[in-house]
Amino acid sequence: MGAAIRYEFDERSAAQAAAHLLDAIGGEMPYLKLIKLMYLAERRSLADDGYSITGDRIVSMPKGPVLSRTLDLIRARNHASGAEWPKYVTVPEDYSVRSTGESCRDGLSDYDCDLLEEVAREFGHWTEWELVEHTHALPEWRDPGGSSAEIDPAEIMRLAGHTEDAISAVEEQLAAERSFKAKFGG
Repeated sequence: MGAAIRYEFDERSAAQAAAHLLDAIGGEMPYLKLIKLMYLAERRSLADDGYSITGDRIVSMPKGPVLSRTLDLIRARNHASGAEWPKYVTVPEDYSVRSTGESCRDGLSDYDCDLLEEVAREFGHWTEWELVEHTHALPEWRDPGGSSAEIDPAEIMRLAGHTEDAISAVEEQLAAERSFKAKFGG
């Protein structure tokens, strides 16, 4: 096993994925439920083919696994100028967030949208506390004892039956993408 797989966080994709889930389930929900649904979509995407929807860092927290930067964006009251998140998702009011109604999905693939809709159909009727209980039962979650602990996406891939060669191929692709961006920008 090598170092943890590292994706590049994409705030636009994360914001659009959140809005897509919100829109699929009525436009508003407790933010704890949203972060759990986003985790389940990210987990399913990693299990399918090692692809990350958001590029976010995954961590175990006391209420289960979450997407770390996405949780920070959800909880933020103030966003940097030009931030993508507030274009798609409102700041929390009474622990709930809403979609702004912005329908742009240029940060998501058709696969991403289909997967998000599948997660919404499967888990959208669950309460946030049912989702917490469900994510506590996932094999990659470890109780972090009141803090947080990183979950390597490769662990999720292994649990889904991917070989070490397949995981290495994802790591190599990500390294090539980082190298390309370092040389040519963007």
